[in-house]
Amino acid sequence: MSTHALQRAVWLPVLALMLNAFTWGVSWWPFRWLEARGLHALWATAMIYLVAVAAITATRPGAWAHLRRTPRLWWLVVASGTTNATFNWAVTLGDVVRVVLLFYLMPVWAVLLSRALLGERLTAVSLLRVLLALAGALIVLWPQDGGGMPMPRTLAEWLGVLGGFSFALNNVLLRREAAQPESARALAMFGGGVAVSLVLALWLGARGSVPLPPAPQVVWIVPALVLALAFLAGNLALQYGAARLPANTTAAVMIMEVLFASASAIALGAGTLTPALALGGSLIVTAALLAAWRG
Repeated sequence: MSTHALQRAVWLPVLALMLNAFTWGVSWWPFRWLEARGLHALWATAMIYLVAVAAITATRPGAWAHLRRTPRLWWLVVASGTTNATFNWAVTLGDVVRVVLLFYLMPVWAVLLSRALLGERLTAVSLLRVLLALAGALIVLWPQDGGGMPMPRTLAEWLGVLGGFSFALNNVLLRREAAQPESARALAMFGGGVAVSLVLALWLGARGSVPLPPAPQVVWIVPALVLALAFLAGNLALQYGAARLPANTTAAVMIMEVLFASASAIALGAGTLTPALALGGSLIVTAALLAAWRG
């Protein structure tokens, strides 16, 4: 392979992942905008990904048959669906900077999942990444009053941690299933976003925790469709990049979401950056950068 072709083979997946990171990093704002107009994040997620599922069904109808006869892809349905439901919900509830930092404990989950599912060898550097990320998480979660355990204390924080784990699993599974048709993998991801969010919305709605969607109005339907197209492009970019790069490298490149989310949240008043949060976040980011150096 020529030098130019080799560079292209590396940089195109990296740029694709950065597009996905930007989409996710600034997505908190439209989700909060829709929430303010009565559309809960779970309903919004289900509707947005339904558009993507409809697009795949129209252009690649054979993807459904492949998904049905490939049980290994069903894990991708669960992982992707959990990632989207938890993250999109979390950023409408809590401090965006804290949620994103906890979401990006992926260096911990990526090391463990890559070992379990891909057979990647544990090294001193990978263990150092785990220690750095965990130390950062402890600082981020340390109670401000000095009492209690450094554990997630709000629903938004728990959702951020769960979303990060499921996203790491999603990336590892994309790497493992790289030989599957892209349309089937995309359908699994988008279908998961619909299924998990819809199940949670219906279940929590029956308990009175999530309101029903508002009456159809142009004021929220058009922005939701635009957001759906943005997520479609971003997730196709994620699929392209994650299938061509090692799982740990994918996690490292995607850390750009922290920059996009933190900068936009602080600028728009949806997050704060305290000294403790900056220190803990720097350790988490350093852990991800170590993964990039390894890659």
